[in-house]
Amino acid sequence: MLLHRSLSLYRVESAPASRRSLTRTAVTVGIRREDPQRIWERRAPLSPKAVKELVEGGINVEFEHCDRRVFRDDEYIAVGAKVKPNLQNAHIIIGIKETPLNEVIQSAVPALPGSYLHRMGYAMVPRTHLMFSHTAKGQPYNTPLLAKYVGEPGDQYAQLYPRLIDYELLTDEKSGKRTVGFGWFAGVAGVLESLSSMAHSHLENGIATPFLSTPRPHTHPTLQSIRSALKTIAERIKQGGISPALGPFVIGLTGTGNVSQGCLDILSELPIEKVEVSDLHALVTNPNTPLNKVYLVHALPKDYFVRLDGQPYERSDYYARPQSYRSIFCETVAPYLTLFLNGTGWSTNFPRLMTNEQLSVALDRARAFGGARFTNIGDISCDIEGGLQFLTRATTLSSPFYKISPPPVPASSALPSVQMMSVDILPASLPLDASYHFSRELFPYVESLVREYQTGATDTFSKALDRATIAEGGRLVEKHKGLMGAVASFYKTGKVSTEPPVLYSKESLPKPPVRVEGRTLRKKKILMLGSGMVAGPAVELIAKRQDVQLVVAGNALLELEKLASEHLNIQYRVIDMQDQKVIASLIEESDIVISLLPASFHVDVAQQCIRSAKHLITASYISEEMQSLHTTAFNRDVLLLNEIGLDPGIDHCSALELIDTLKAQKEEIRSFISFCGGLPAPDVEHTPFRYKFSWNPRGVLLAGLNGARYKFNSDLRKVADGDLFGNIFPDIPVSDEFRLEGLANRDSLAYIGPYRLDKTRTFLRGTLRYPGFSSLMDSFKRLGFLNMKEKIYLPNWHSFIRMCIAQQLDTKGDGNATSNAISTLIPSEKIAELHEALEWFELLPTPYTHETPLPPLPAQPMYPLDIFAYLLSKKLAYKPHERDMVVMSHEIVTNDRRTMETKVHTSSLVEYGTPKASAMARTVGFPVAIAALAVLDGKIQLRGVQGPLSKSVYQPVLHELKELGLGMKETTRRMIVIGQRGPVENALAASPHFETIDKIESWALSGHTEVQLP
Repeated sequence: MLLHRSLSLYRVESAPASRRSLTRTAVTVGIRREDPQRIWERRAPLSPKAVKELVEGGINVEFEHCDRRVFRDDEYIAVGAKVKPNLQNAHIIIGIKETPLNEVIQSAVPALPGSYLHRMGYAMVPRTHLMFSHTAKGQPYNTPLLAKYVGEPGDQYAQLYPRLIDYELLTDEKSGKRTVGFGWFAGVAGVLESLSSMAHSHLENGIATPFLSTPRPHTHPTLQSIRSALKTIAERIKQGGISPALGPFVIGLTGTGNVSQGCLDILSELPIEKVEVSDLHALVTNPNTPLNKVYLVHALPKDYFVRLDGQPYERSDYYARPQSYRSIFCETVAPYLTLFLNGTGWSTNFPRLMTNEQLSVALDRARAFGGARFTNIGDISCDIEGGLQFLTRATTLSSPFYKISPPPVPASSALPSVQMMSVDILPASLPLDASYHFSRELFPYVESLVREYQTGATDTFSKALDRATIAEGGRLVEKHKGLMGAVASFYKTGKVSTEPPVLYSKESLPKPPVRVEGRTLRKKKILMLGSGMVAGPAVELIAKRQDVQLVVAGNALLELEKLASEHLNIQYRVIDMQDQKVIASLIEESDIVISLLPASFHVDVAQQCIRSAKHLITASYISEEMQSLHTTAFNRDVLLLNEIGLDPGIDHCSALELIDTLKAQKEEIRSFISFCGGLPAPDVEHTPFRYKFSWNPRGVLLAGLNGARYKFNSDLRKVADGDLFGNIFPDIPVSDEFRLEGLANRDSLAYIGPYRLDKTRTFLRGTLRYPGFSSLMDSFKRLGFLNMKEKIYLPNWHSFIRMCIAQQLDTKGDGNATSNAISTLIPSEKIAELHEALEWFELLPTPYTHETPLPPLPAQPMYPLDIFAYLLSKKLAYKPHERDMVVMSHEIVTNDRRTMETKVHTSSLVEYGTPKASAMARTVGFPVAIAALAVLDGKIQLRGVQGPLSKSVYQPVLHELKELGLGMKETTRRMIVIGQRGPVENALAASPHFETIDKIESWALSGHTEVQLP
């Protein structure tokens, strides 16, 4: 490094040559105390022996007092170091982990009189800081720390900011391997903690082993005493063996670096017999295998990675094309292990050693061999959701292990839990030996830095220090300039401080406040419950926010893996959605919750959100049960925001904005009609149903069981519960390109008050479908396909019709009576279309070959509605080349008394699916994500049970939707005669008149009386 570069502002007049050669002051090296919040961090970067060498070489060494440090103050003082309250005098400041933000010394230090920089006329020079900074990979929580070393544009003092060197980047020039670190000690400590954790787990299962005496590393002063304790255990194993209940005791190890070498070294104290992967099956299944040994298999990549085409592992090909490989560790190694030690790292785009699904496979296979196999894992690499995807968190030395409960594989019983040891500061548990080792490795680099300050001389060590430099002279070095975006975003809030900053990015969505608590920059966490058809776009939008951690929880592994695969700030959890304890724990750990679960789950989730004081976002209608939570949520300062999908959601937002505009123009609104529907695009192949599903079919079927209420031409009308499909509007003219029919959507009257349209003659919210859909659905309902009276068990698919009819008619019936019953239940004019549809669904015998076969029969009894929804989800799923469509249209008729004009205003949206996401997924997922982020950012201050009926909700949602290409298209046309109807209102007039209500029982659901309107 050349310290003099970019320091021209800080030159002084040079001293005469005779004086320059005689004056010299020592470089000061400072040893920093570690962060007091790290209670287990006792390591020191330099030992007293190393300090003595520096002092004897004419170097000043100062250190900060620390009672926790493994070396006492008097040991340093005895060799010539000086204890100081701070390190303001130090040119070189050395620590182990990150410096607390308030302790980073940014100021420069006077140039040494007589040094080469002083002779060149420099008065001040930058300091040098060495640490494991955890900033090189762009870790967001350490952005404030990195910003301490990077100046803002125009900061003339930035060139004197300290140089940041990261130990993790100190490498050998030829091999690229790290030269300074604690990997070997992590391996040693990891073995000890894993053996101790495993012994505890075995004891819980009623088995005591010699490993109960395993020394935990922090309880012994030196490695020598630990080795002694292990030798005692080894003798007990040799003499008495391992319990037959465990069978042959097999330890598996992965990794080839320093970590694995540390594991092998400490394991050598046990009665080890090394075996190959190919030996494992015979070893474990042989009843004569000796039990007075510990069998060790060191599995290498060639043992568990294979190419997707079946070819064997080849190292150079693997690193060139990692996506062409998969792991078979769960088949060839894992089922045989008593204890697994993971010492290998993992990087994105490389295959995982084991996925969540593979853990279940391994445990299922392991059961055949007995001995509690693969129920104890020590993940020394501690890559959260990395190589071992099921490692969900790091642990501490105070609480070193936890249990996970994997889901069973299909057609299998419950699997045993797995005990995970995942301490992330393992070397800190061996502070003395680790510090001596680290000091020896670091010492030549410190000497090289001292020489640079004195003479400017460089050597091989200074070149390595250059490679390990992240920032210097107030700038990121060339290879780390990619981190500048995060630093620049951080600086846009002003100087770095411990106050909560706000980050901004180039994305359309502003980033939320990121709280700096002590030394960390914590990401805010959003929990998404559900990973179904509409989750993708919501995940994509939230993932753009690098200051947000998204956790997606669901019960479909493949869906979860797909959602998380492209994003580094997304984690997923496979959970049972009926497990309230697990869901409560996830909610408690989050800042905000999105529920994309079926609506029946929302109230339970909302109640837990209230208990944990977390906000909740859903796309579903506000039910009476949800509304009953309003006061409790309000008092807990919790927002339960519902109806923020497509319909309901975008329909509310766009309608209210148009209503606001028209009222501002003094228009008198006489009619409001809104229709919305998710449909197959017109170019999708015809099915008898004229429909396909881009979301859960169950929701469509349940919606058909609702009734409806609305207002037309000043009459209040209703459709009885269950009669919706038999009472339709046959022609809704919202498009010139295709015909559509309409159905009234729930209780339109409930929105007259919140929309402030109590003087309208017509008010209707409806659903769009292709002609023929409702007629067929009505027939299915008449047959009993939508019943939820009693669960049925299907012996075969052809029995479904008969069993539904029997339940519908409350008689067991028989096969011969089916056709007669159909004739009784279905009007004669609908029989032909129904017969065609039942053949198409293969519910009636047919000679035709179907492109989409019937799915497997449900394994358990289910309600007819759920069986039918299951069938629809398989038979009416979109094919890869097919696309869906969303159509939304508002028609508002206004009178202008001044001009005696009637105007028809339309606001419409037609959106088609793309290869990446369906139109339904985009129009439901995007509003949910936008609203969640707005709540997270504090932009929405509503509390209690709410819909998107306030400007604070619908304005930002509409703005961001427009940015995403989902803006509404608006038109206005004038009518000749005042009081005329609009085209859609005329279509309603031509439709059958449904039952008229004598009086309005309730125009506004109680759920909307609390809405804060502008």
